[in-house]
Amino acid sequence: MAGNRDRFSTSTRLRLLGEQTAARVYRSQNRRQDRRSRLTGRAAFLALVVCTLVVALAYPMREYVSQRNQIAEQERLSQEAQRRVEELRDEKARLQDDAYIERLAREHLHYLRPGETGFTVIDPEAAEERRAEQGAADRPWYSNVLDGVDEADRPER
Repeated sequence: MAGNRDRFSTSTRLRLLGEQTAARVYRSQNRRQDRRSRLTGRAAFLALVVCTLVVALAYPMREYVSQRNQIAEQERLSQEAQRRVEELRDEKARLQDDAYIERLAREHLHYLRPGETGFTVIDPEAAEERRAEQGAADRPWYSNVLDGVDEADRPER
């Protein structure tokens, strides 16, 4: 009987141990299912719909922004052209005035009225530069090229 009781108690202990282990496994599975059950089928479908909308709207939004930038650029160019047209209209109106044309002829073409004496003031530095350039015409072309290369290598003053 004593041997029977030990066997019974060992089997009882194993059964109890098995039940406890099964209870732990069952609880851990329930916890995992609780964690998994947060993302339901509806939530997954909603996420899929939102992602689809984002992807579907990304290209049209990019095109919209691009076209808005093009419109702004064209409006800027239109304003510049309008400003230039106004400047040219003003210039045209000024060119209708004989006094303005006479002033332009005197300034740019050095015209004089009969009986006036014209004077030309020569800048000494400009005259020196012209003389240096005139000397370049007397030399062979390859000397001018080499001088140009040497001049390009010098630091600016």
